Amino acid sequence: MTRVGILLMNLGGPERIKDVGPFLYNLFSDPEIIRLPIPLFQKPLAWFISSLRSSKSQKAYQAIGGGSPLRRITEQQARELQSELRQRGINATSYVAMRYWHPFIESAVEDLKADNITEVVALPLYPHFSISTSGSSFRELRRLIEADNAFEKISIRCIRSWFDNDGYISSMAELIQEEILSCSSPENAYICFTAHGVPRSYVEDAGDPYREEIEDCSLLIIDKIERSLGFSNSYTLSYQSRVGPEEWLQPYTENVLEDLGKKGVKELVVVPISFVSEHIETLQ
Repeated sequence: MTRVGILLMNLGGPERIKDVGPFLYNLFSDPEIIRLPIPLFQKPLAWFISSLRSSKSQKAYQAIGGGSPLRRITEQQARELQSELRQRGINATSYVAMRYWHPFIESAVEDLKADNITEVVALPLYPHFSISTSGSSFRELRRLIEADNAFEKISIRCIRSWFDNDGYISSMAELIQEEILSCSSPENAYICFTAHGVPRSYVEDAGDPYREEIEDCSLLIIDKIERSLGFSNSYTLSYQSRVGPEEWLQPYTENVLEDLGKKGVKELVVVPISFVSEHIETLQ
């Protein structure tokens, strides 16, 4: 009998303050996060950056309750997805696979092998593809396949991106529309899409489709909102969470918010478009 495993792939996050340093080390050890011409320097640099940033990051996690809620939320999403699929007659089991913290992808793979899964669907919880998010998770999955003869025999399908899925677009539009209608002047409410940025070189030099997918997604959501409400709201797209001296995708969210304030915008609906759950990048 066919047994399907849904591998929900996400970033991961430290659940306790003492986990922050090791989590940052795992993050910056990934060559898709910081690209170096000499791989030998990757882990020493990761150790240096994680040591340097650990104290500041710990304060940020303390500000959102002492740890990341990402695992708890992702596990809830996994349970609800599994329930929905089984109600539709699909014999599927969901597994949470985090890239930089527990439960790691390797752990999820061991679980699905123990459950005698025959087919795997890898679903990154990043609607928009980037080499630093979905790409990194797929690369780790490939490494595990090549190192494990038993895992290699399992049929695996990967969902590359799903930013234009109608269910996703509709759910985002509904959430935003609800906030617009709660404003004192709905027609004058300003929408600010904010996405996690990536280095500009990823897009211009490495061909990362991330910016294009974010822009297309924003337009699809705006179109859905306008057709539903019957009027148009002004909107903008910006990028947040840059790290280091390298130029990232612009405009930066903090600059956009300041400019909107100077222009007299009174009511702002902020949409963290590249996230499907709360975590440090949204709450803090």
